[in-house]
Amino acid sequence: MAFYENTLVVRQDLPKAELDKIKNKYNELIKNNSGKVVKIEEWGLIDFADKIKNFNKGFFIHFKFEANQNLLNLIKEKIKVDRSIIRNLIVKYKKLDTNIEYFNKSKSKDEKKK
Repeated sequence: MAFYENTLVVRQDLPKAELDKIKNKYNELIKNNSGKVVKIEEWGLIDFADKIKNFNKGFFIHFKFEANQNLLNLIKEKIKVDRSIIRNLIVKYKKLDTNIEYFNKSKSKDEKKK
C-alpha cells in the first residue's frame, strides 16, 4: 500500500452537518475498503484567488491515508459524482509526515510574530 494525501474543496454554501457527512463518507470509504486513515484536517473556509464554478470560497478537508490502487480508483469515482465537491487533489508519497499541519489554527498571534 502507498501513502496519499487528498485535499477536498467543498462548496461554501453547505451547512456544518453536510461537511461532517462528507468527511465521514470518505473516512468510512477508506476504512471499509482495506485502507487506513492516518489523519484528517479541517482547514476551514478559505478564499480563492479566482472563482471556481462561480464560488469565491470553499471549505478545505485534508485526508492523509494509506490505500491500494483499487481504493484510489474508487475514491476518484466517488469524487467525480459528488456535487458538493468542487475540486480535489490527490498526491502520492513514499512516507507521510503527520506532524505538519498546513493551516494550524492552534498557534497564538504572539507565537506567529516570533
